[in-house]
Amino acid sequence: MPTQHKKRIFTVPNLISMTRILLIPVFFLMILNQRAFEAFVVFLLAISTDVLDGFTARLWHQKTKLGAYLDPTADKLLMTCSIIILSIPSLSIPNTIPLWLTATVIGRDLYIVTGAFIAYKLRGQTTFNASFLGKASTACQMGVLLSVLYFNFIQSCPPFLEWFYILTFTLAILSGVHYTYIGYRMAFPETK
Repeated sequence: MPTQHKKRIFTVPNLISMTRILLIPVFFLMILNQRAFEAFVVFLLAISTDVLDGFTARLWHQKTKLGAYLDPTADKLLMTCSIIILSIPSLSIPNTIPLWLTATVIGRDLYIVTGAFIAYKLRGQTTFNASFLGKASTACQMGVLLSVLYFNFIQSCPPFLEWFYILTFTLAILSGVHYTYIGYRMAFPETK
């Protein structure tokens, strides 16, 4: 029975992950049309599906191979597309995510994906668990995106946003360094 579940495509968690992907163009449309409140609500709904798909997969024992790829892909698409569009000053008013933060976050993700690909090619490594710092970095990125969307909706520029950007930048760098250490230990398990 568990093997049949792993091969299924149309499970509730997979449909929830697909919904998150389908919400990305809706989010873009709201931003392009300067509908800040609607963009905030759509983004909030999209990130809520991230918690929901994992919860339903565990609760209803519907973990699948497709879901193992679909969930993180949906997350990265949502986060990357959102941070890019909110870095464009004409689309993100009055708060715009600084380009240095956007470049750091996307660069870190590309670095990690490249490392995972190398680990797969060299060692056949197929599972990669998120570290505490990686989860903290992602949570901080979500917080920045939600904050920018919310404060753009109420047309406010709180000074703490700059500190939030710096915290997010720091966690992105630290998690990148930590994943480098984890990758090194995978590649050379005999070293201590």
